[in-house]
Amino acid sequence: MLRIIAGGKKHSGCVQEAIQEYEKRMQKPFLYDWVFTKEDQLASKITGLQPHDFLILLDESGAELSSPELSQTLTDQLAKCPNIIFLIGGAFGHFSPAIKSRANLTLSLSKMVFPHQICRLILAEQLYRAQEIAKGHPYHHS
Repeated sequence: MLRIIAGGKKHSGCVQEAIQEYEKRMQKPFLYDWVFTKEDQLASKITGLQPHDFLILLDESGAELSSPELSQTLTDQLAKCPNIIFLIGGAFGHFSPAIKSRANLTLSLSKMVFPHQICRLILAEQLYRAQEIAKGHPYHHS
């Protein structure tokens, strides 16, 4: 199971519509759900995180993966681990040192910085793309 924990309020209008379009296309094992939490909770601790969960922290200082590399990483982890958790900060993107050290992978979507709402949309699209790459579908043009 994939879960995305996002700091801040739920998606805004146009972002919500775009994310829903990708969500309609998702299939197992790439189905995911969203959990929204106050940003200050992300700065301190994550409730419900299990020791065996694979935690991917989205942070501008993280590793940059290509879409095929992300697809392979997710496919490999889903074969080993029942839960993959993505963590997206809120407007200020702050995470505690404990959360940063707990992350199994720190991932950057780009060297550029995006608003947290846009990061949500980019992640939704990349999860769909990862699914299609794993299926060998031509959505991703290499």
